[in-house]
Amino acid sequence: MPSAEIISIGTELLLGEIVDTNARFLAISLRDAGIDLFRKTTVGDNVKRIAQAIQQSMERCDIVITTGGLGPTVDDYTREAVALAVGVNPEFRPELWEQIEARFQRLGRLPTENNRRQAYIPEGARAIENPVGTAPIFIVEYRSHVIISLPGVPSEMEYLMKHTVIPFLREYYDLHGIIKSRILHTVGVGESQIDDLISDLEELSNPTVGLAAHSGQVDVRITVKAESEDTSNKLIEPIENTLRERLGDCIFGVDQETLEEVALRSIANNNWTLTVIEAGSGGKLIRRLSAAKGPFLGGQVLAEPPSAEELVKLADAYRKSQHADVGLGVAIQPSGRTHDVLLVLITPLEMQQFKRSYGGPPEYAPIWAFNQSMDIIRRIPHDT
Repeated sequence: MPSAEIISIGTELLLGEIVDTNARFLAISLRDAGIDLFRKTTVGDNVKRIAQAIQQSMERCDIVITTGGLGPTVDDYTREAVALAVGVNPEFRPELWEQIEARFQRLGRLPTENNRRQAYIPEGARAIENPVGTAPIFIVEYRSHVIISLPGVPSEMEYLMKHTVIPFLREYYDLHGIIKSRILHTVGVGESQIDDLISDLEELSNPTVGLAAHSGQVDVRITVKAESEDTSNKLIEPIENTLRERLGDCIFGVDQETLEEVALRSIANNNWTLTVIEAGSGGKLIRRLSAAKGPFLGGQVLAEPPSAEELVKLADAYRKSQHADVGLGVAIQPSGRTHDVLLVLITPLEMQQFKRSYGGPPEYAPIWAFNQSMDIIRRIPHDT
């Protein structure tokens, strides 16, 4: 099974000015193709540093995929950097320039002189037309390695990865296997507690089991290498069953399921509707619920965290004003080095109050409080 590394190129990525969504897409695509991903690297717009990153990646893996730096401007250095990394010069390809001119003609525009830069690729590279953009991509075969350079525009990168790169890699390496992951989401239990319950499973080699902790939520990832989808499912299933036996109802969802979706489904199962009052979290709870599909009628953000008694009255009053069945109140109150989180849940069945202490970074308190409140909602019994 071949191995790969991803190099994201761009100073704007390195400085955090934009989020690198390309690396995630590339990682998932490689995983699904059965290719081991060793590392993801971000490099600024500097020829020598990009070339050095490529050379270092080739010391560790078979496939190097770069994204970004193929534009027409003077700070788009990927072509020169790949050439430098393998000891050749960039060369002008007239056929690529013709493709670029034809692309601009279809758009009703004329290319500028700097667009000619995009017709240069490393000597000996395999040029591949970009049918959805102006920057051709190229593949360099160097000794036992393959370097593939993709554009940074997400729509172009995704199209080329799906329609060109993955088919090329499957044929080049005669790939038949896949790497598949299943993620079980848990809430209400800490990472150390889960580790104590499943530590023997974390020592398996195939499938592997690993943990990823978030604020108030822990993900348990099962990853398997197999020859087919059917085989991978058969390998994952017994491990998932064992995890469910040990972790019980701490597991709230799988893969792309979110906690808010599960909580709102619990409300919907009772044919109820929900409103929220929140304080101390900047409206983050309401925004997340608004983005999810479900019976959420809206919320209100309070300027100051109220007392527990006031929170009950406010949550109930707002619930009634919106003609909702369920009212949730969440208030985050700083208390020394920790935060007190007051939770109120009013349903047609009962009224519940909770006070929980959060001692993590203050900026994560709203996320933690949200997860706590959604965990309470998802456990509402059905109204029978």
